[in-house]
Amino acid sequence: MAKDYYQILGVSKNASAADIKKAYRKLALEYHPDRNKSKEAETKFKEVNKAYEVLSDPKKKETYDQFGEAAFEQGGPGGPFGGGFEGQGGQYGPFTYTYSTSGGNFDFGGFSDPFEIFEQFFGGANPFGRAQRRPTYSIEVNFMDAIKGTTKKVSIEGKSQTIKIPTGVDNGSRVRFGDYDVIIEVRPDPKFKREGYDIVTEEELTFPQASLGAEITVETVLGPVKLRIPSGTQPGTIIRLAQKGVPHVGGSGKGDHYVRVKITVPKNLSSRQKELLREFDKEKKHGWF
Repeated sequence: MAKDYYQILGVSKNASAADIKKAYRKLALEYHPDRNKSKEAETKFKEVNKAYEVLSDPKKKETYDQFGEAAFEQGGPGGPFGGGFEGQGGQYGPFTYTYSTSGGNFDFGGFSDPFEIFEQFFGGANPFGRAQRRPTYSIEVNFMDAIKGTTKKVSIEGKSQTIKIPTGVDNGSRVRFGDYDVIIEVRPDPKFKREGYDIVTEEELTFPQASLGAEITVETVLGPVKLRIPSGTQPGTIIRLAQKGVPHVGGSGKGDHYVRVKITVPKNLSSRQKELLREFDKEKKHGWF
């Protein structure tokens, strides 16, 4: 029985491209084999990707609306002998992929978002002038593995393979592996915020530390670093640690690490501490700045 692609994604036939993409993202995360190990999830994941591959492309969507799922079967209006396209897909280990061939008039618009696991693009032309697109895989790595580089063992077409993830890759980076393109999805880190090759963190200082100056230890992606805080440092001050950011992919340079200062205000003070603050406040007539 043919399945309704709109129902699979949970959208109406009048849904916008943005709504279709949003629905796909939500379902792809929910049913991705790396997150959901059930057999039902694997089946659902394939259905979601097949539906999105069609509905996210204006030409495929138009054909589907006119002819239904049969349009993409062998010999159908959208099949390889009907002047359209044929899509194939699969899932191996932590990877998912789609692969298809198309005529020279195929529209490749709308697939620039690195989150879109099944991005389609040209992979070179054959002697007959038709373009062939390489299969695209998506693999998830944690934040520090993306910074320092790592290797991932995967099963591709029943064979164990080791893919090297270069140092410094970012979310959406592509790694060429044989005839395949691997899209890197980097899990966010609760402490480090990445901006290109730079890293930004927030460091809390007490009022005395900010006023008198202090030496603190800052955790960077390259390891702990001692940082001297000047006296009179104000909230929101940004201090640069040169060359303590992300190593450049394929190069010798590094980004910088930026520390944004936050001043903490104590909530529970003893009577003595309150008295000292009152005495301190009385001195403001002499000037604090």
